[in-house]
Amino acid sequence: MVKLRLKRCGRKQRAVYRIVAIDVRSRREGRDLAKVGFYDPKQGQTYLNVPFILYFLEQGAQPTKIVHDISKKGLCQGKELRVNY
Repeated sequence: MVKLRLKRCGRKQRAVYRIVAIDVRSRREGRDLAKVGFYDPKQGQTYLNVPFILYFLEQGAQPTKIVHDISKKGLCQGKELRVNY
């Protein structure tokens, strides 16, 4: 199963995150299938490759709660994200 989740990057005390499509059995810094976005919580910057995210969602990928909340802030308008917790 594929999930859309955060992958930690950056230096100590200055984390930035990549939003990646990754197999659920992989660890957090494991090999990802594709990079679909970027999130910097300190500066509040977010970049999402919306067509790529929608492609993975159509294929059955599930976003984690945090990725769902990030994308829900007006970045994926018009598309409802289905999440099974």
